[in-house]
Amino acid sequence: MNPETAALVRALNDDATAVVEEWMRELQATTQGGLHASAKAEATAVADGLRSALEAGGDAQSLQGPAWQALRRTLEQLSASRAAKGDSAGATSVFVLGLKKPLFGRLQQAFAQDPAAMGSALWTLSALVDRLAQHTADTFQQSREDVIRRQQEDLLELSTPVVKLWDGVLAVPMIGTLDSNRTQVVMETLLQTVVDTGSALAIIDITGVPTVDTLVARHLLKTVTAIRLMGADCIISGIRPQIAQTIVHLGIDLQGIVTKATLADALAQALKTNGWRISREA
Repeated sequence: MNPETAALVRALNDDATAVVEEWMRELQATTQGGLHASAKAEATAVADGLRSALEAGGDAQSLQGPAWQALRRTLEQLSASRAAKGDSAGATSVFVLGLKKPLFGRLQQAFAQDPAAMGSALWTLSALVDRLAQHTADTFQQSREDVIRRQQEDLLELSTPVVKLWDGVLAVPMIGTLDSNRTQVVMETLLQTVVDTGSALAIIDITGVPTVDTLVARHLLKTVTAIRLMGADCIISGIRPQIAQTIVHLGIDLQGIVTKATLADALAQALKTNGWRISREA
């Protein structure tokens, strides 16, 4: 272990509590809105992980190798936690960079009589903490993307509910743009519900779909085909005059598929197909 690394280890060993306290004061002075309640515990975990990595022979010029594995995991957990809380990548990096100042002071004291060694030690520390902050930012971004992807998947599921309208009759009210991902979710959810309920008819209502082009029509046809392969039939409702004109203009063939102007008309057709008769009391 070189003298610079040894000095870092001593500071993190002998003065660990003071280092974390100074770290918190530095962040408190520069962070708007205050610190998270978990900030001190997170700082302690990072400081302990850094000391352990250096004691295990971790190369201060790199975060690679078994010695750094525990600290990398700690930083990844910190990033995921702060991403879930809505923090930014910049704020998370600033948190880690706050470790520099308390350690700078201790290295200056340790090498006060050797300016050349002091310069080398400060450079080593600065580069090391920068790498920790960069790793935190990278994993934060990945965590954020994972959160956004899960939210998008949840929104897709919420925006494509399968509703049981009657015995043997299901409906999927479509609202908004219909793309490949959403069509896949609709198809999977609808097919599974057809199996679970044993329904013979499914109504796809596109009243809330703003436009129908060739791609949208192709998605609808794929869904209808999949439903029929499961032994059920399908009715498409919400065919407004503008959509009807667009379908004709594009030359889209919906032959063999029952279409209705409204969801009410589609339900009436479904009940009739299933042998139901609805009458109004006199």
